[in-house]
Amino acid sequence: MEPPPAKKARLPKFTKVKNKMPAEIQITAEQLLQEAAATKLEKPPSAPRQKVTDPGELAALQMQKRKEFEDDIRKNRTMVKNWVKYAAWEETQNQYERARSVYERGLDVDHRSVTIWLRYAEMEMKHKQVNHARNIWDRAVTILPRANQFWYKYTYMEEMLGNIAGARQVFERWMEWEPEEQAWFSFIKMEMRYKEVDRARHIYERFIQIHPEIKNWTRYARFEEQNGFLSNARNVFERATEFFGDDHLDEFLYIAFARFEENAREYERARVIYKHALDIIPKQNAQDLFKVYTRFEKKFGDRAGIEDVIISKRKFQYEEEVKANPMNYDAWFDYIRLMETEGSQEMIREVYERSIANIPPSQEKRFWRRYVYLWIYYALYEELTAKDMDRTRQVYRACLEIIPHSKFTFTKIWLMYAQFEIRQKEVTAARKALGSAIGKCPKPKLFRGYIELELQLREFDRCRKLYEKFLEFNPANCSTWIKYSEVETILGDVERARAIFELAINQPMMDMPELLWKAYIDFEVDQEEFQNVCGLYERLLERTQHIKVWLSYAKFEGSTESDDSVENGRKVYERANNTLKNTSNGEERSMLLEAWRDFEKTKGDQNSLEVVQKKMPRRVKKKRKLYRDDGADAGWEEYWDYVFPEDATSAPNLKLLQMARMWKQTKDDSGSESGGEVEKVDDADTDNSDSDSSGEN
Repeated sequence: MEPPPAKKARLPKFTKVKNKMPAEIQITAEQLLQEAAATKLEKPPSAPRQKVTDPGELAALQMQKRKEFEDDIRKNRTMVKNWVKYAAWEETQNQYERARSVYERGLDVDHRSVTIWLRYAEMEMKHKQVNHARNIWDRAVTILPRANQFWYKYTYMEEMLGNIAGARQVFERWMEWEPEEQAWFSFIKMEMRYKEVDRARHIYERFIQIHPEIKNWTRYARFEEQNGFLSNARNVFERATEFFGDDHLDEFLYIAFARFEENAREYERARVIYKHALDIIPKQNAQDLFKVYTRFEKKFGDRAGIEDVIISKRKFQYEEEVKANPMNYDAWFDYIRLMETEGSQEMIREVYERSIANIPPSQEKRFWRRYVYLWIYYALYEELTAKDMDRTRQVYRACLEIIPHSKFTFTKIWLMYAQFEIRQKEVTAARKALGSAIGKCPKPKLFRGYIELELQLREFDRCRKLYEKFLEFNPANCSTWIKYSEVETILGDVERARAIFELAINQPMMDMPELLWKAYIDFEVDQEEFQNVCGLYERLLERTQHIKVWLSYAKFEGSTESDDSVENGRKVYERANNTLKNTSNGEERSMLLEAWRDFEKTKGDQNSLEVVQKKMPRRVKKKRKLYRDDGADAGWEEYWDYVFPEDATSAPNLKLLQMARMWKQTKDDSGSESGGEVEKVDDADTDNSDSDSSGEN
């Protein structure tokens, strides 16, 4: 009988996705990683601190800790951190033999671990076990000779112990491995610290054989030069040129060789080296060499050579430029700079005199700005380079005579002239110059410079007179009043400083009165005259009802150390609120209430805080009609307004707004569309203070 046919296995049906639109909320891989990391932010509770009271308990605790460390090591013997922690703990228990045992066990597991060797040796050095540390360093550098850190610490330890011979022996062992350049430099520096020049020279000889780069040859030569062995340095350079030959020529070697000869005042030797290098090195590889050679010839060549050619060419170019346009002051500056570096004193003065003779034809200050700097450079050259003080004084005076002070002036010239006279100890001449400047063309910068000069000379009576003149010239400058009062405060005359502030605030015109009032208030606060501060705030409020004044006043009242400071601050807030009710600026009033609420949260109680919370406004989005300049309709504009609960006029509107919200919600639920127009509503928060209101229909 044939068996029944086997039934076919049914494959699972795949569910068809009907809606293949992307989900509204997309989850990215970064969000998944952030959520996974956020779950790890909670730290596990730490173990309670144990207090050990007897030796038995200490032994039990030590046994427990050792068991934990041994378990950690047993789990992962290759983790260096476990061994280091174990040994460090034994060290804290003063169990040095156990700590050594742990380190040795760690080295048995991983003898190439730099961390274990370092911690092991540092432990021995810390506890002044010099022989143990020396033994560890010997083993470390034997096993890991390429770990430079071991060698540095080993030699440093020997040198700190005063064992210079031992440190030298360690360096010699290190040099047998032909380490990097810095290791050789460290060896050389150690020998030079102990004035062992011959030993350092021997090290350099070995060093250039192992690292034969050009920079190392030049360092060797510089070493010989710095120690006064010029013949040895020259010999090093000659050996370097022979070593590299014609196949590996480099311009920097010859530049260094020539500069050495130049420093040694062997200019002919340097010239021969430059010429020889230019002959054998390809031109495309000798750009820097040619520039240095040109500079060398400028300094030490004769006038008949390349110096005359280059300088004459540049002179001719500048002469053509200034001849074509004598008012091209930039060309004069370049010409003067060239002459100052290469020309004689007579030639330099001649160029200066020719340049300053080109006076701008127009008496406008913008045409004189570059011209005046010619005089400034001329005066500085005479003072600093030529050291001719009489001629410097004549330059300054001639410059001041040329400038038309009736139309404009340059404060910089007056101040530089006065400072020059001060450097020459001619205080009277400096005062006459500045006094003449103030008389001819008074400017704020002149007054400030003159006052600063008298302050440096400690002539405070003159400072007072200058401040008075300054205020007569410009009484609307707040910074002048403030600086004047600061000077009187520093001198200890508080009443005079207060009188200056009183005069200042009574001026009819001021450029920045808010700074003046703030400085006056800060002055009274520094003097701890709190009654005067309150009086100043009251006087300021009579002039302006600005929100910042109210806030500053309330903050001051609340910050005093008196018993009724909180009540005084609250009264100021209440006055401000009552005053701002009459204004149409709801934003400032809202700022005031927010500051009041923060004040009550900090220093008030729950009842006072609730009172302020009830006064907090609600934001309402409104519409208003716009018109163009010609009166035509420009559409509607949405804006935010504030509705205050305590305003009686807003109570009916609040009820109307609530009814509009209910009508809007009913309309959305029914799904019907209406032709009526309702404004958008900014949903209010649940907070009583910052909740926003729905819009008007």
